[in-house]
Amino acid sequence: MTDVTVREARDEDDRQACFAVRRDVFVAEQQVPEEVEYDAYDAVAVHVLAVREDGVPLGAGRLLTGAAAAAKNGGDTGVGALGRLAVTASARGLGVGAALVRAIEDAARARGLTAVDLHAQTHALGFYERLGYEAYGPEFPDAGIPHQAMRKALH
Repeated sequence: MTDVTVREARDEDDRQACFAVRRDVFVAEQQVPEEVEYDAYDAVAVHVLAVREDGVPLGAGRLLTGAAAAAKNGGDTGVGALGRLAVTASARGLGVGAALVRAIEDAARARGLTAVDLHAQTHALGFYERLGYEAYGPEFPDAGIPHQAMRKALH
């Protein structure tokens, strides 16, 4: 992956770039309703952005911590919740998604979390397994798309 920077969102412009990537991937491509895609957690999340050297956004994701994460992971405030991971169609296969996951894990470690939990679309299970995540529990629908809970301990 060359000429791509992955960072925590620094300001409102970065946050809007994250939301634009999510709109392209989830709302436009996957037909997730906007009122489902954007939620109250966006206000408290740590947003992570991948940008090309020229500033074009290529990917985004978010980390929930504390009570917000516990609401997603079964009640454990020591476990972060990775979510809303999206990579633009033109950047897929370039390592952007893996770099975003690593940046979210780094953000979780920096905040003293012991693990990261996520709800993966089932077609993406292999991607997350290659990054060290393990599936648990039954498959479930989210926004009409099959998902699987996964977790990775942080060291």
